Amino acid sequence: MDWGQLAQDRLRDIAGHSVDKNGVTRFPFTAEHAAALPVIRGWMQDAGMDVHMDAAGTLIGRTDGPAGAPTLLIGSHQDSVRNGGRYDGIMGIALGCLAVQRLRAEGTALPFAVEVLAFADEEGVRFPTALMGPRAIAGTFDPAVLDMVDGDGVTLATALRDFGGTPEAVAGLARDPATILGYLEVHIEQGPVLEDMGVPLGVVTGICGIERNTVTFRGETGHAGTVPMAGRRDALVAAARLIDAVHTAACATPDLRATVGALTLRPNVVNAIPNAVDLTLEIRALNDQDRADFAAQAAVMIDEIAADTGVATTITRTYHQPAVPCDPDLMAALEAGARHACQTVPHLPSGATHDASAMPDLCPMGMLFLRCHGGVSHTPDEYASAADMGAAIHALATSIAHLAAQRGG
Repeated sequence: MDWGQLAQDRLRDIAGHSVDKNGVTRFPFTAEHAAALPVIRGWMQDAGMDVHMDAAGTLIGRTDGPAGAPTLLIGSHQDSVRNGGRYDGIMGIALGCLAVQRLRAEGTALPFAVEVLAFADEEGVRFPTALMGPRAIAGTFDPAVLDMVDGDGVTLATALRDFGGTPEAVAGLARDPATILGYLEVHIEQGPVLEDMGVPLGVVTGICGIERNTVTFRGETGHAGTVPMAGRRDALVAAARLIDAVHTAACATPDLRATVGALTLRPNVVNAIPNAVDLTLEIRALNDQDRADFAAQAAVMIDEIAADTGVATTITRTYHQPAVPCDPDLMAALEAGARHACQTVPHLPSGATHDASAMPDLCPMGMLFLRCHGGVSHTPDEYASAADMGAAIHALATSIAHLAAQRGG
């Protein structure tokens, strides 16, 4: 069987469950999500799994192991960004099902149970929260998020209940760590490293920590034609200097990403000096101390630029997520599996957040990256080849068999 082509066919078909045909738009607890569930259920059933949906809307396929044996979890998400691609998230579910199906076809008996988890909401596009499914399983779910509303004023609790979930039962989904062997996730890289190296697969070392800050510069407006250049207190000039300084400093800092991604200014008219600018500064790094050090460096730059340009400034951290390292034993298992599919298996960090980031609160976690054409993601142009997906299915199945052998299976 051409497992990679089967994956490609499945992902092409399920991509049709979208708000429109411009890429994939499938938000959680919507009609498109509901239409996708029977498709995913079919993938799980083809792999010989029993299927149910839990209170948080996670579709779970399970193959039992011996009585009292722990469970290996494999997961990713079915939702997408607006006008995203057909591989981000959903590919990990498809490949997880096919890896289990391949092991079953080969007659491989496992000394543990296996579950494939199709999480409902990783992207956080419909509601201003994400990772409800994995956080519920990991025991870190915050019930307060159920009161959050989408753009139409619908609460998360209402959307979940209307979908067939049970909001009041989500907090009770927490698993016992003693019963869980680990969590594995396969995901497109969403970056260019693997393609640049000419290899299909890579083992993830960890998921970068993230912090987001809002930086405000306050100057003084005036007529663009009458206020002399000398002595202006132009907030946009200060912001521009910071953007350039952050970029230059980040380029000189290994394994760190810093981005000014949003900017607003006032009065925002063609013939007036900007007197106020708000911008976002996001910093990502696999090492939390490196991230904290860069944030401190940025704070110094902000104060110096403000003083030099005669504006006032404030900086407020609005979000913080610590880095999550991958488990060494699961990394070794994934590398052993990947070496059956490719000679070179690089190790690389994930700059993006995944469902996997919530799982170390429950169990060991490991991730396998698959190259994507051009390193692009979150667009309709997102693409992974059937051959690479076939290699990933082989690698994941072999990794599971490797873990089984370690346990005497």
